[in-house]
Amino acid sequence: MNKQVIDRKRTQEQGFTLLEIMVVLVIIGVLAAVVAPSFIERADEAKVETSKAQMQNIGQALKLYRLQNGHYPSSGEGINALVAGDKKGKKYLDRLPKDGWSNAFVYLSPGVHGDFDILSYGGDGKAGGSGFDADIGNWE
Repeated sequence: MNKQVIDRKRTQEQGFTLLEIMVVLVIIGVLAAVVAPSFIERADEAKVETSKAQMQNIGQALKLYRLQNGHYPSSGEGINALVAGDKKGKKYLDRLPKDGWSNAFVYLSPGVHGDFDILSYGGDGKAGGSGFDADIGNWE
């Protein structure tokens, strides 16, 4: 090829300008700002549902414990009794589940709302709260 043709092709092959790159970054930022909150909210909803499912599993294990032992574990024994086993050595859970935020459940027997209460303190890990920080109980 001719040297002039090669030089002309090189001058036509230019990269992106700084302005073009900045425009693309702004567009990506706006899209992330619009989409990210909905993903975060879905993650919190999933943690609430996980906590409720874990409470149901614990509740079923507690009912089986009562059926075979004649009583629920006391508040002092806690749900640890389901993992440690009863006097006969029977274990009702392989391990203690955590709530959706990796916190331990609170167990009361006798409960305020029934024979036993299982409680998660929600996202903040403290009693009370609102929204995703609200307490979740097995009676709800």
